[in-house]
Amino acid sequence: MRSLFSIALVLLVVLMITVEASMKKKEKGKEPKADAECSEWQFGKCVPNSGDCGAGIREATCNEQTKKTKCKVPCNWKKDFGADCKYKFGRWAECDTTTGTRSRSGTLKKALFNAECQTTIKVSKPCTPKTPKPKGGEKKKGKGKEN
Repeated sequence: MRSLFSIALVLLVVLMITVEASMKKKEKGKEPKADAECSEWQFGKCVPNSGDCGAGIREATCNEQTKKTKCKVPCNWKKDFGADCKYKFGRWAECDTTTGTRSRSGTLKKALFNAECQTTIKVSKPCTPKTPKPKGGEKKKGKGKEN
């Protein structure tokens, strides 16, 4: 009976130690709530770690506090207006034969991280020659049921 009581006591002590250690680990991982004091953070641009796209760091400041956060610059972003400005674009215009480009305009939909964005922008790209698509001559293999 004493051995059963001793084993139960040892298990209880081990359980208490592990619970206390996990509580300290959770408290250690938490940063002080300095963000609560600051209401308006000013975020800078996302600066890629290498090259001109991919994972990077964004610096934010508020009063005298500074913090760095991880960010990502998409590799297909438009350098003219940055990755933090999101626009809604219209259709591409017809090809301008004098310049060999086509253009479209976009209106600002969302500015991320308080970025300074233009309200409307115009982008252009080179015209691509149209290649005729085959009309029903070839069937796709492996799609759907065959009759």
